[in-house]
Amino acid sequence: MSRRQLHLNINILHSGFSPAAWRMEGSDPRASFDINHYIKVAGIAERGTFDAVFLADQAAISDRIDFRPLTSLEPTIVLAIVAASTERIGLIGTASTTYNEPYNIARRFATLDHARGGRAGWNIVTSADLAQSRNFGLEKPVDHASRYERAGEFAAVVKALWDSWEEEAFVGDVATGRFVDPGRVHPIAHTGKHFCVHGPHNIPRPPQGHPVLVQAGGSDDGRALAAEHAEAVFSASQSFEESLDYARDLRRRATRYGRSENSILVLAGLATIIGSTEAEARRRQEELRDLIPLEYSLARLAGVLQVDQKKLELDKPLPEAIPLPADGGHTFFHATLALARRQGLTVRGLIRALNGGTGHRTIVGTPAAIADDIETWFTAGAADGFNLMPDVLPHGLEVFVDEVVPILRRRGLFRHEYTGRTLRDHLGLTRPHNPYASAAE
Repeated sequence: MSRRQLHLNINILHSGFSPAAWRMEGSDPRASFDINHYIKVAGIAERGTFDAVFLADQAAISDRIDFRPLTSLEPTIVLAIVAASTERIGLIGTASTTYNEPYNIARRFATLDHARGGRAGWNIVTSADLAQSRNFGLEKPVDHASRYERAGEFAAVVKALWDSWEEEAFVGDVATGRFVDPGRVHPIAHTGKHFCVHGPHNIPRPPQGHPVLVQAGGSDDGRALAAEHAEAVFSASQSFEESLDYARDLRRRATRYGRSENSILVLAGLATIIGSTEAEARRRQEELRDLIPLEYSLARLAGVLQVDQKKLELDKPLPEAIPLPADGGHTFFHATLALARRQGLTVRGLIRALNGGTGHRTIVGTPAAIADDIETWFTAGAADGFNLMPDVLPHGLEVFVDEVVPILRRRGLFRHEYTGRTLRDHLGLTRPHNPYASAAE
């Protein structure tokens, strides 16, 4: 039996995970709007033989743009340009099921997969914030249950569209003049609660069969969506035990859909602050913290928890009763609250522990210490890999690739070179079976 392979993605969060990354020496304040920044970061990650680059998305201004960069460029367009400048690294982009239509998303990601020979992945998300809702004609977010019900049907329609062309549908026979065999191109004739899509797709089946399906959601509805459709999941667990429980729960759920427990990869979010010594790493952490305005961090925390900022007293613990947001994002709510309760933090202490973030785990230390932490989580099955978020880009990624990756390789945990060309190859995922193949046999 072959040894498990560690997986690493780079989450290109504009200038870096820290809200103050754009202010650090050597950073470019315009990086979040500069396509060359994304190309450069992707190139560094490919040099480190990472599985994929990942881009989040936000179709609104939902943060304090007076204090930090924002997520603004449309992911699939950025990834198409990055694809032309790279050879092997996968390309995972976010697209919301709340404010898109299945046919458009199926076509967009199939095109990206065709463009560079099978490197695309779709991060399936729902959208919960008010700012995005108002940009799409709604006065309040769609309720949580309805968002996920729509997302499940959305994913099923997209997969059906990708499967609507049989593998042999394209003929391209110059001699006979037969371009496509229409008998091998099938309408999907979908009529459901949220969508009515006749099909078929207008593009041949993607090189990977399906672009890799990724999901990020910690709520019960989010886990159900992942268990049915996802092949990789981005998690936000703050502790080893929490991540181990999450992975076990997700795999149990997958079996209810007739899937193998090993059919879903759990990729934990991991922010890193690296120094040549522990003291140097801590100094870097403090420097970044000191550059983040307290006003910003407090407002961001209130937004994640969906509480009135006036109820957050800096030198006291969080209020005892904080209700789960009815229609807000549950993943970072749970991760943030769990961190505060587990460590008994005051609001000020929680803000410092989050390093200006929204709930992802942060490790601070030397390259060897970072590698030790990754190995512990990986070998125990708490994660199959990590969605990496360096403090500052591109510098934090360069240090990781040049100093952490060699340690992981020496320990036999991570590849020395790419052995395949598609994202499925990198992740060790099988190519989805086309349902029409069985009927033709």
